[in-house]
Amino acid sequence: MARIAGVDLPNNKHGEIGLTYIYGIGRRLAIKILNEANVNPDKKVSEWTDADLNSIRKIITDKFKVEGALRSETQLNIKRLIDIGSYRGMRHRMGLPVRGQNTQTNARTRKGKRKTIANKKMATK
Repeated sequence: MARIAGVDLPNNKHGEIGLTYIYGIGRRLAIKILNEANVNPDKKVSEWTDADLNSIRKIITDKFKVEGALRSETQLNIKRLIDIGSYRGMRHRMGLPVRGQNTQTNARTRKGKRKTIANKKMATK
């Protein structure tokens, strides 16, 4: 099993798909990395040689910010927005969508499970 940046890559996947298991690497970046390392993107991860693996690992560690470093940088950026009190920071703090999406009917992912509010009972005559 190939291990890059602290992530175990699945052996049965093609190289370009396998690299996307690393946080911060998508399909386009995976193809770019494999081309730079002279590895066929259609080659399965289990077929990579040690030389292929080392060249891919070297390119990723030297040129890109992935996994823990990228996650912490993202969290720091969000914290900075909250601290300066920007509109986006306020939306982050309230747990609402940040990029202008509709919230009256949608946004359940960001807002969480519905909180039902009971109706007031009508006074009987």
